[in-house]
Amino acid sequence: MEQSFYDQVFELVRLVPKGRVTSYGAIAKSLGAGGSARMVGYAMSNAGLAHPRVPAHRVVNSSGLLTGKFHFNPPELMQELLKQEGIVVKDDKVQNFKKLFWDPLLEL
Repeated sequence: MEQSFYDQVFELVRLVPKGRVTSYGAIAKSLGAGGSARMVGYAMSNAGLAHPRVPAHRVVNSSGLLTGKFHFNPPELMQELLKQEGIVVKDDKVQNFKKLFWDPLLEL
């Protein structure tokens, strides 16, 4: 049975190492759906329902901004989860984003 796009996204996000982040666009591109960053965002907004758990807090926009934080309850939870992994966030933006960025195309 073929996996749905959401399932493919969830599977990939589960591979993002602790203490690293990736972007919606990088996930879309690695799944062969380069222009579908927004679809990855939609998938992430449903990640709370997925089992096993999806570390959705590790997915940010291409600038390192926590654009998905409003899908967390409370919204501050996204930053808190990143902080617990040693990631510094200032003004809703991951610091040292380029250094912490995990590119599925290069890492897999």
